[in-house]
Amino acid sequence: MALAPPPVSDISVLLDPGLDRGRRAAVLSVLSGVIWPLQAALVAWAIGGLLTGKEPSALLAAFGFGGLGLLRAGLGYFADADAQAAAEVDIAKLRAEIVATEAGRASDSTFGGAGSIAALASEKLELLGPYVSRYSPVRARVMVLPLVILVLAFWHSWAVGIVLLISGPLIPLFMALVGMAAKQASARQMAEIGTLNDFLVERLSALVDIRLLGAGPKVLEGFSKQAGDLRRRTVAVLGVAFLSSTVLELFAAIGIAMVAVYVGFSLLGELQFGAWGAPLTPEAGIFLLLLAPEFYQPLRDLSAAWHDKQAAMAVTDEFAAYSCEPHAKLPGAGATAVRLPGPASVALHGCCTPTGTQLPDIVIADGERVALVGRSGSGKTSALRLMAGLELPRHGSVIVADQPLTAENADSWRARLGWMPQAPHFLGGSLRQNLTLGRGGDVRAALETAAIAEVVEALPQQLRTRLGETGAGLSGGEARRLTLARAVHGRPDLLLADEPTADLDAETARMVTEGLLAQAALGATLVIATHDKALAARMDRVIDLGDAT
Repeated sequence: MALAPPPVSDISVLLDPGLDRGRRAAVLSVLSGVIWPLQAALVAWAIGGLLTGKEPSALLAAFGFGGLGLLRAGLGYFADADAQAAAEVDIAKLRAEIVATEAGRASDSTFGGAGSIAALASEKLELLGPYVSRYSPVRARVMVLPLVILVLAFWHSWAVGIVLLISGPLIPLFMALVGMAAKQASARQMAEIGTLNDFLVERLSALVDIRLLGAGPKVLEGFSKQAGDLRRRTVAVLGVAFLSSTVLELFAAIGIAMVAVYVGFSLLGELQFGAWGAPLTPEAGIFLLLLAPEFYQPLRDLSAAWHDKQAAMAVTDEFAAYSCEPHAKLPGAGATAVRLPGPASVALHGCCTPTGTQLPDIVIADGERVALVGRSGSGKTSALRLMAGLELPRHGSVIVADQPLTAENADSWRARLGWMPQAPHFLGGSLRQNLTLGRGGDVRAALETAAIAEVVEALPQQLRTRLGETGAGLSGGEARRLTLARAVHGRPDLLLADEPTADLDAETARMVTEGLLAQAALGATLVIATHDKALAARMDRVIDLGDAT
C-alpha cells in the first residue's frame, strides 16, 4: 500500500516548479515600479522650473520621461510574461500529479467522487494562476516600493513622511483582519463547488432512469437549491473582496488628500513647518504630490489581489487533503506487457490485505473453477484484487504462474487476466474501445458469450456508441453483461468476477452465469466472489472465507 506524501501547507512548496520564473517576475515588477520616482522627479523639475522662472529644457524632460516610460513598460511586459509562464507551469505540474494519481489508483478515493476530483483538477487549480501571476509580484512591490517612496518623502518633508507612515500600515492591518474571513468564505465556496460537481455527475449518469421515473422536477429542484447555495457563497467571497477594496480606497484617499492639503498650504506660505527648516519648494511639492498616489498604488493592487491569495490558500488546503489521502497504488507501470509465462494458477499464503483483513491460505490450480464465499467484509473482493495484481499484500505472498507476484511482473500477469468488477464502469471512449481496451481479438465472440450482442446492435451507433461512466442508457443487467464481454475478450487465461450476479433478475443472472462457464469451458481458470449459492454450486470448489479478520 502506497501512502501519499504528507499534506502541503506551504503554498511556496506547492508552487515550486515555477519558483524561478516567479522570482524573476517579482524582481522585474519591482524594477518597473522603482522607475516612477525618476519620472516624477523629471516632471517636478520641469513644472517647478516653469513656476520659478528657471525655464528647464522641455525637450530633455519629455525625452527622459518617455524613455523611462518605455523602459517601465518593457519591464512590466516581461514581468507579466514570466508570472503567467510560472502560473502555467505550476498548474500543469499539479494537474499532472492528480492525473497520475488517479491513473495509478487501485481503489476508490475517499476524498470525493469523480466530480470533486475533476473540479479540483480543472477549475479549482486554475485559481492558483492569479495568485502566481498577480498576487506574488504585487507582494514584492509592496515590500519595496512604499519603503522607497517613504524614504524620498522624509527626505523632502518630514510632515508628508509622517502622514504616509501613519496611514500606510493601517491598510495591511485591516486587510489581515478581512483576510481571515475571506479564506473561510473561499474554503466554503471550494467545498460547495466539489459537492455540486459530484451531484451533477451522479444525476447525469442516471438521466435515463430519472426520465423514466418522472423525477425530473424533483432533481431540478435539488440542483437549483445547491446552485443557489453556491451562488450565495460566491457572492459572500466577492463581498469580502469589495469590502477590503472600499476600505483601502478610503484610507488612500484620506492620505493623498492630507498630503495635497499640506503641500498646497505650504506653497501658499500658510504652513511653515515640515520641510526640515526651509520652505517647501515648488519642485519638492510637485514631486511629493506625484509620489503620494504611488505610495498607495501597490497597496491598492495588493487589495485587488488579496482575494486571489485567499482562494489560492483554500485550494492549497484542499489539494493537501487530497494528496495526503492514503491510497493503494496500482503495482507495475500499468502498461501493456507480454504475458507472464506459466500456468494460470494463483495462491495466497499468509496474506493480509492493505485494509488489514487477514486471509486464509488459498491455492487455485490451472483450469479450476472456484467460488469464494463468506459474509460481507470477509475479504472476498480483497482476495480477488490480490490475485489480479491490483494490490500487493501488507504482508504475505501471492504466487502466480508458479512465481511470486511483484510490481515488476504485475503488468505481465494482468495481461493474462479478465476482470469483471461488481460495479460496472466505462471509459469516455466508444463501446468498442471499452470492450477491447486497445487489444486485438474477436469482439463479436465476446458479445455472444455475454449474450449482449443484440443489445449492442440496437444501440444508435452500435460499437461506436459512447456510454457514460456508469453506462447511461443501459439497464443494470446490460451494463453487467458488457463488463463480462470486456472480461472475456481476448481469451484470458484467468477470469476473476466480483459478485457477477448480484442485484440481477433470474434470467440475466442465468445469462451471466452461462457466459462465465463458457469461458471456463475454453480452459480458463475461473474465480468468483459471490453470495449467490446457485452460482457457487456450479463451481468445482467453494472456499468459505467465513469471518476472516
